[in-house]
Formats: sequence, structure tokens, C-alpha cells
Amino acid sequence: MATRKTSPDDPLAPLTLAVGQEDLLLDRAVQQVVAAARAADADTDVRDLSSDQLQPGTLAELTSPSLFAERKVVVVRNAHDLAADTIKDVKAYLDAPAEEITLVLLHAGGPKGKALLDAARKAGAREVVCAKTTKPAERLTFVRSEFRALGRSATPEACQALVDSIGSDLRELASAVSQLAADVEGTIDDAVVARYYTGRAEASSFTVADRAVEGRAADALEALRWSLSTGVAPVLITSALAQGVRAIGKLSSARGGRPADLARELGMPPWKIDRVRQQMRGWTPDAVATALRAVAEADEGVKGGGADPEYALEKAVVTIARAARAGR
Repeated sequence: MATRKTSPDDPLAPLTLAVGQEDLLLDRAVQQVVAAARAADADTDVRDLSSDQLQPGTLAELTSPSLFAERKVVVVRNAHDLAADTIKDVKAYLDAPAEEITLVLLHAGGPKGKALLDAARKAGAREVVCAKTTKPAERLTFVRSEFRALGRSATPEACQALVDSIGSDLRELASAVSQLAADVEGTIDDAVVARYYTGRAEASSFTVADRAVEGRAADALEALRWSLSTGVAPVLITSALAQGVRAIGKLSSARGGRPADLARELGMPPWKIDRVRQQMRGWTPDAVATALRAVAEADEGVKGGGADPEYALEKAVVTIARAARAGR
């Protein structure tokens, strides 16, 4: 590959290879290249293509010499899905890249399309790692780096509290850091995070449980999918489901009385007595037993006893909602 005088970290290198499956990081890799190109030439032409839009011959057309020698950025998303003939075109281009053009390949990094990945690396591509953050420590590092990038100071406790509250979605974490940086003066501590975000994960898991014990299966499944997508731990959801069903079982077997008296007897706050009374209409002892078995199975499924924790939770939610409606 003919090289220009660029450093390995230069966004205007002839080829940038963004490798991984973390959408936020992939988008940022593209944005960095585009920003650098437009800083060098405000009229930079940006072509952002999906793998199916890059057909054989398309790359040659996009990178052909221009009469005005305009700067251009060509982005190819999901490059691992490119057709074999198109991959040949890309490999041929890597041997003789065009002047004033930056090619950005977004690749998942797995075995699919590995030949293209290897060819890009051999050609001396500038590589940006965009791997999924699968460990809490990685998300903590991400939050710290976001605060540093914004020139803000946050305590270790604040960073940890933010990760605990928001979950695993990097876009959500980045948005939360940006909001805190914009709204709060001085050092951001865990008390600030608590005012903004603490309780979010717990609230969403109890929403799933409330909708399920009320017999609202569709609403419960929607809340479940939202909770999981925002990083709520499955064990929090099974815990909330268990508490919801047990509360109904306790109240249905308790003696009648005022909420305050029942609250003392059952160890629940009075407001919860009122809520559970509304939720328990239609519940029978057999339905409670069925729901508790469903929770136990889900708990086992999310703790390694099943292949798919999400399916285990969905099955439990549906079973509980059906049990809630059985006596109505």
C-alpha cells in the first residue's frame, strides 16, 4: 500500500479500521475521521455506506480522481458482510489508495470476513478498537475517561455509582456523564449521582414485577425488554418478581384489618398494603404456587442453570401474568 506521511494515530491516514461491535465506539471512530477531514477541508465529501450499498465497482467509482482534487471520506459499515467480489475491489484499492481520500472500514472483528480484516492490517491500517465492554471494570474505566475528556473531575465513588445505576449501555453512560458535566459545578460526587440516577435499575425491575402480578403480560414484557436493554441485571428482576408474588401470597393469607395493622404484621409499609390489595384481585392459592415455581425456575435460569436468561425471564413473566388472570 502506498503510504502518505501520516502518523499511526492520524485520523487522516489512508485507511482506518474500526474493529468491534460497540456501536457508540464505532460511530465515534467515524466521527473522528470526518471531523479531522473537515478541519482540513470544510468541503470534504462524506459517503457513508452499508455493506450492501458497496457493490462491485462502487469503490472504484467513489475513489476515482476528481477534477477538483476534493477531499473525501468513504465509510463502509459492516465490512465483514461484503460480498466476495466487493472484497476483491477493496483489497485492490488497498494496494494503491487514492490521494485525498480516507477509507474507513467498520468490521465486527469475528471470523466472518477475516480475509479482509487481515488484508487491511497488512496494508498498515490505522486501527481503532471498538470492542463491547463486557466487564463492570471496563465500564468504570469508560466513565472515568468520559469525565476526563470533558475536563471534569468525578470521585471514584461517583463513577461507580453511575455504572451501578445506568448499567451496561455506553450511550446511556456517555449521556449521563455529559448531563452531569453540564448541570453540576465542581467535583461530581456520589451524592450528586444519587440525586440524578440512583434507584433507576431498581425502579425498572419493580415495574416488570408490578405489571406481571397485575396480569398485564404485554406491558410486563415491554418493561422487561427495556430493563434488560438498559443493563438491569437479570437477578434484580427475578428478585423483584419474587417479592411481588410473595407479597400477594402473604396478604391473601393474612387476617383482614387496617393497612397500618397489616403493615406491622407482614413487615410491609402501609402504602404497599394498598397497592398489593389492588394487585391481588383474581389471585388464588394455586395461582400463587404456580407463580412462585415460575420465579424459582427463572432464578435458576439466570444464575447459570439455563442457556438463555432473557428467555427464562420472559417465560416467568408470562406465567405469572397468566396466573394473575386465572381467577378473574
